[in-house]
Amino acid sequence: PGELRDRPEVVELQRFAEWLERHAVECAAQVDTWMVSSLPVPAGLLARVWPDEAWRSALRDVVVVGEGPGEVGFLRDADDSGELRVVDLDGETVRLCARTVTMPHPVLLPELEELRVFAAELGVVQGVEQIHRATWRRPGDIDADAERVSEFSGAEYGSWFHLSARAASLGYKVADGCVTGRIRDGGRVFTASVGIGSPYYDEGGRTGDLSWCHGRDRLRLSEVGPVAWSEGMRMAAALHAGRTVAADHTA
Repeated sequence: PGELRDRPEVVELQRFAEWLERHAVECAAQVDTWMVSSLPVPAGLLARVWPDEAWRSALRDVVVVGEGPGEVGFLRDADDSGELRVVDLDGETVRLCARTVTMPHPVLLPELEELRVFAAELGVVQGVEQIHRATWRRPGDIDADAERVSEFSGAEYGSWFHLSARAASLGYKVADGCVTGRIRDGGRVFTASVGIGSPYYDEGGRTGDLSWCHGRDRLRLSEVGPVAWSEGMRMAAALHAGRTVAADHTA
């Protein structure tokens, strides 16, 4: 009601609701970073944040891997002692006593298809896209000296600004005529780049080839790690998917 809208307690409630929304987004983003980077995460840290509903929503049913063979399952609980409970591929709820766990990127999960089938049977809905994340694997017959991938190049947008807005909405950076994404893979940081030209010299918006670099060094495709490859292709595919389809007669 209008007569209540400006009351201090209502304003505070609105601010609190907005903070809760931001907090949920930040929690999901952090878990996504852990997963994409396959970083080791202390089990004690998971136990400390688990009571928070936003953290729990982001973490629940993420596939975690412990320190020993066969220590893999869907995360279901974390207690004060740092002990985790997961549902393994036999459907059993088991304890995981590892000091650290990883939330592997799906290209690093050897049993990915089995996990997907099992998740469907359990009705698993992940708060962070992991097992159903779109993935790409580097072809075995790729030119060892090639430096670019053109599979998703040539996507046309109404303007450069539409293209850059699409990139920003997906969480990528736009600078120096490129859309870029930084990916940690095997202890190294790669940058995947898709050229998009300049708003000052290009009438429309059009994507170019995909390439990767490490530091300032452009990499041959054979040097790109599996996670960096998959995430770079995912970025290029997402930019291609947002193209002006009406202008794409091959769509």
